[in-house]
Amino acid sequence: MTQVYQIIEQKLRDTYTPQHLRISDESHLHAGHAGARPEGETHFRVHMVAAMFDGMNRVDRQRHVLECLADELQASVHALALKLQSPKEAEKN
Repeated sequence: MTQVYQIIEQKLRDTYTPQHLRISDESHLHAGHAGARPEGETHFRVHMVAAMFDGMNRVDRQRHVLECLADELQASVHALALKLQSPKEAEKN
């Protein structure tokens, strides 16, 4: 695991206590694109299921996570794809 990956994972675990958390570094898929760096760690995809998302709409969930990871988004992360679900929503899928 990379340093940025570990920071993202730790912040999300500490803030949301997720029932499910999957983080994928997709930087290699964006080589040569805007914001990509040769060393990677620029493009991530997050799927997280957390009770904290109960009663929150999609936009509020995304805003909350973007605020949580604001330092990383300012410094090294160029793109962050989010799939954020409550436990009830995850059960349906």
